[in-house]
Amino acid sequence: MTELHLWLRHEDRTTERRTPIVPSDARRLVEAGVTLTVEGSPQRIFPIEEYEAAGCAVAAAGSWVSAPQDAVILGLKELPDEPGQLTHRHIFFGHAYKRQPGSEALLRRFATGGGRLLDLEYLVDDNGRRLAAFGFWAGYLGAALAVLQHRGRLVAPLTPTSKEELDDTLRPADRDEEFTALVIGALGRSGRGARVALHTAGIEPTCWDLAETGDLDRPALLAHDVLVNCVLATTPVPPFVREQDLDDPARRLRTLCDVTCDVGSPLNVLPVYDRTTDWTDPARRLRKEPPLDLIAIDNLPSLLPRESSTDFSAALVLQLLEFGVGGPWGRCLDRFHQACRELGITEGEFHG
Repeated sequence: MTELHLWLRHEDRTTERRTPIVPSDARRLVEAGVTLTVEGSPQRIFPIEEYEAAGCAVAAAGSWVSAPQDAVILGLKELPDEPGQLTHRHIFFGHAYKRQPGSEALLRRFATGGGRLLDLEYLVDDNGRRLAAFGFWAGYLGAALAVLQHRGRLVAPLTPTSKEELDDTLRPADRDEEFTALVIGALGRSGRGARVALHTAGIEPTCWDLAETGDLDRPALLAHDVLVNCVLATTPVPPFVREQDLDDPARRLRTLCDVTCDVGSPLNVLPVYDRTTDWTDPARRLRKEPPLDLIAIDNLPSLLPRESSTDFSAALVLQLLEFGVGGPWGRCLDRFHQACRELGITEGEFHG
């Protein structure tokens, strides 16, 4: 590994308490010769003192904008709107390669500034499998919230918790009625997490994956009480639920949780809503009769910030220890340039 200066930024989103690198893994990086600067953050689940004790330098929140040019800025969720030009290499979930709203503006910020986006969603092995992901916890929390909403026990606003506390609320009570649940994308990371949460809630879900969605039985889908969508589509597929399905009087479906949250993308398999929900208002009613509630929160794992950060960091640190121009990081860079070309952003537009 060449000399690496990582700059762990404060997350601009107020509900984001996760971190891509936990203090114990920060120590591994420092001991391996990585320079690691960590911004202070009042909301990060791990206090800055633990990073200092691991040998990290400390900086003020938001100071990455003036970090040394060779520093690689590391985060999870979206960047603030300023600066308009991004000059560094950034590692985070950009959500910019499927023509999501705002994606072109983000990529042009990199183009005009000469920076680069190494999107964590596209940090993959030779077979295209993600090397660091929050998928299990996203699926787990999506299914958990769907259960609580369906049972009338979802309390807003949502607050971060621990798995033990969440499991206590999930376990069925004597008064709880049985209901049916369907997990689509059941064999992936998110699907596995959803199945574990449903089992904790005393529900044996129906599990669909590629074999079932290739020839979709929509009436069977609508005959379930709860649907948890864990499919991350990479190519266009027919939608699982359509607007006309919501008005089907035979629809039994009452609670829909979209873990994937591809709203606004042409690859969205649930094009029945136009905006996500959030911690303040986690469930939104899409139809009054028959009732249908939507949960579509795009940072679900932050509700279990300690557990999800620890798992993600354990995977990511292995890749950061091998940071370089080839391999998975080279594929990330190639995918960035591909996305720019698809939007008509030419190499000549880049400065620096």
